[in-house]
Amino acid sequence: MRTHTMIDSPIGVLTLVATDGTLSGIYLENHLHMPHPSTFGAKNTSGFEEATEQLTEYFAGRRQTFTLPTHLAGSPFQRRIWHTLTTIAYGHTLTYAHLAETIGRPEAIRAVGAANGKNPISIVVPCHRVVGSDGALTGFSGGLARKRFLLDLEHPAAPRQGQLF
Repeated sequence: MRTHTMIDSPIGVLTLVATDGTLSGIYLENHLHMPHPSTFGAKNTSGFEEATEQLTEYFAGRRQTFTLPTHLAGSPFQRRIWHTLTTIAYGHTLTYAHLAETIGRPEAIRAVGAANGKNPISIVVPCHRVVGSDGALTGFSGGLARKRFLLDLEHPAAPRQGQLF
């Protein structure tokens, strides 16, 4: 069973989706690759308290790591990319090329980019921490202005370019 709620954030309204009580989606306004809202289930604020609290702490600069249980629905390749995204430390970035190398598929840069773009749990699974080879902001389903906001929010914690750990 799927349910959803909507919460305000500094980057606009976020739609949180749960599948059988586990967080399975965070979508921003005008999110590319967003499923049709009819698939989000009934609107219900109950069951989203922990996710709302952790997102609020993140935006206030008081949380660097999310501890939410998540349900990531996708292909095995996509889930591998999404899992790897969770290892990019707060305040750090990684290039698409390095991400492809990290999973042992250096030739799969475009596939890595496509999987990154279809990440269903933005922010918590930090796809915003992946940048172009020259450090340029590229591709973010929530828009480049929001990607810049999220990176700037995290910037004081560590250097912009970095390794996974």
